[in-house]
Amino acid sequence: MRKIFTVIFLVMFINATSAEVTSMRIGFVEISKILKSAPQTAVSNKKLEKEFKGRTDKLKKTIVSLQNKGQKYKKNNLTMDDETKVKMQRELQLAKIDIQRDERELKEDISIRRREEMNALQAKVTTSIAIFAKSNQYDLILYQGVAYTSEAVDVTEMIIKEMGMNRKENKLE
Repeated sequence: MRKIFTVIFLVMFINATSAEVTSMRIGFVEISKILKSAPQTAVSNKKLEKEFKGRTDKLKKTIVSLQNKGQKYKKNNLTMDDETKVKMQRELQLAKIDIQRDERELKEDISIRRREEMNALQAKVTTSIAIFAKSNQYDLILYQGVAYTSEAVDVTEMIIKEMGMNRKENKLE
């Protein structure tokens, strides 16, 4: 009797659980596509470009100046005395080292700021996904560790569209 009751209980539990699962609404988003296509990405890129434009331009001018000095040295080194040649070579080498250091520092600073901007954008994407899921009654939205999804559950374009509509709210400043 106990076994029969257990089997009946298990069958009822499985039926109740499968009924709930079949009514679940599931979606999938491709985060990398969102991060590339969201309007906030373009805003972030322009912000970074503007922020580092001065330093980048200054570095470019310094490089051009070094190249001009190098050409001048090549042009005039046959007529220079040995002491002047050594002095010019040393100046060129030190300037090259300074430029390489400045370039490395600029790249590191840009990389740090880009990561900060991407983290902020990812937070906005997560918020947009949550808002979208709640307003469209999704029970589960996946974005990582999924081997296959059909187009029927891919809501990536809808999230991008939502981020575009909420651009003023999500605008990176």
